Amino acid sequence: MQALYTPPAASEARVLVFDMAQCAWQPTDDRGLWLKPVRHDNARGLFLGQVRFEAGTRSGLHQHQGVATSFVIDGGLTDYHGAIAIHETGINLKGSTHDAIAYRHTVLVSRLEAPVTYPHESEFSGVHAGSHHASVLNEKPDVPPEVNVPVDQMRHEDTLVRGVRRQLIFDYAGTGTDRRMVQLTMKPGVDFHFQAGDVTEFWVRGGLLSVNGEEAHGDCFIVCEPGARVHFRSPYGALLLGWAEGREASQGNLFGF
Repeated sequence: MQALYTPPAASEARVLVFDMAQCAWQPTDDRGLWLKPVRHDNARGLFLGQVRFEAGTRSGLHQHQGVATSFVIDGGLTDYHGAIAIHETGINLKGSTHDAIAYRHTVLVSRLEAPVTYPHESEFSGVHAGSHHASVLNEKPDVPPEVNVPVDQMRHEDTLVRGVRRQLIFDYAGTGTDRRMVQLTMKPGVDFHFQAGDVTEFWVRGGLLSVNGEEAHGDCFIVCEPGARVHFRSPYGALLLGWAEGREASQGNLFGF
């Protein structure tokens, strides 16, 4: 799998923009599953990018060994817990065990933070970085395999950055890490700086902004390496999903740490 970006061993404090419309879908071992990887680390089970299911395609039975988050751009998936719909984020925690199917064409923005286990008797679907075979036992059958968050219905919060509001999607409580996933709404005229405290990544859901002088529009990913100095300016407004592995240094608190 050819990724657009490979994180360096030591941060170079770069800010990178990737236009996914300019990237081709890459096939997996399953003819109905396709990937557009920004990051793809098969050794550690790390992934950032987009996933496409053709109608009638299954993920295959698998168990997550850490957090995975997926925002539905189009379509939806169904497992034994029910369905996740368009513009919702599905959050899988460690131990989440399920087999999901797409009944129609489906596209996800996904971030995988740990390997995924498949039963010995099954083949890998190719959709998960870090897939490996092992015994699969759902030790918490009363816990749903995912938490589905209706992103646009979440409460808006003040970030203390003028013109920027936050909707908290996931605060990673109980996962052993202190991270955040949010949606940020930037009003027209927003102009601010921050410094990334750790790995910080965004997907532009809509609108237009300048990132250190480089244009980022709908369906662009932005990767900020630890220590990167970032200048966001949006004369006409923008809507972003963001993941932060540590609090940024800014005039406010973008991610709600």
